[in-house]
Amino acid sequence: MTDPVLAARCPAKVNLALRVVDRRKDGYHELDTVFQAIDLWDRLEVRPHPGKELVMTCDDPAVPTDERNLVLRAAVRLRGSRSETLPGASFHLSKAIPAQGGLGGGSSDAAGALLLCCRFWGVEVSLERLQDLGSSLGADVPFFLTGGTARGRGRGDLIESLPFVGKMGILLGLPPFGISTEEVFEGVRTKLTLPQNGVNLPTFCERKWPGDNDFSFVANDLERIVFGSWPELRRFRDHLLAEGAGAAVMSGSGSTVYGIFREQQNLDQVAGRLKDRFPGWRLLPTRAIEDKAHVV
Repeated sequence: MTDPVLAARCPAKVNLALRVVDRRKDGYHELDTVFQAIDLWDRLEVRPHPGKELVMTCDDPAVPTDERNLVLRAAVRLRGSRSETLPGASFHLSKAIPAQGGLGGGSSDAAGALLLCCRFWGVEVSLERLQDLGSSLGADVPFFLTGGTARGRGRGDLIESLPFVGKMGILLGLPPFGISTEEVFEGVRTKLTLPQNGVNLPTFCERKWPGDNDFSFVANDLERIVFGSWPELRRFRDHLLAEGAGAAVMSGSGSTVYGIFREQQNLDQVAGRLKDRFPGWRLLPTRAIEDKAHVV
């Protein structure tokens, strides 16, 4: 008889908007962003493991499976917050979300691990407490416990749910290289001129997705840093716009650049044309979803 398996599905995200508002005293930057969950998923499984040890495997050999991985760090953090003794666990992560793409895969996996461990160990933890634990692991983790469309402030970890943007097609462009978040924000510290009085996202944050496909709020301040060092990303963005995208923008700190299309448009055809112009890129048609990390 095989051991029982519990699993969590962990979605990717894009940033519909990302504004760098100010520098914080703790060394981070004050952000104002709009997250959107998309239909691209990692899968995390857990099984019993002898003793108290926490172990992990992954189908992507480039992903570390030691204490550097956010899945194990989430499990350790949750277990350390409990007074009772909790048994060992063996995790297996099936990756579909590329690393260093600005799609939040590691943070989503951490959110999935927190939810999965609560079910696996039979412990009840409030959403507020899980968000606190998630925030201590990474700024994006609390979003994946909320999902859908949400505004993030502070480091991006103060989450406010927004009305779902609605059906729209999203074409992801993943170049054959990743970008270090730390390197990008070092550029912010040295190169990006910040606004004097902060930035507020427009009224998008207070209303449903505009029916006339007004994408004027879509922007990412980090493009000014990243496009200077990786001009191929700017070129891909411009090609998305030429293909009819209502907006095209970099997600997070890169390296993914995506275009927003009306859902009925054939994203596969657009992807086929762009693939010829951008050899080595991975092009993924997907869509906005209302979902979040969850146990299945």
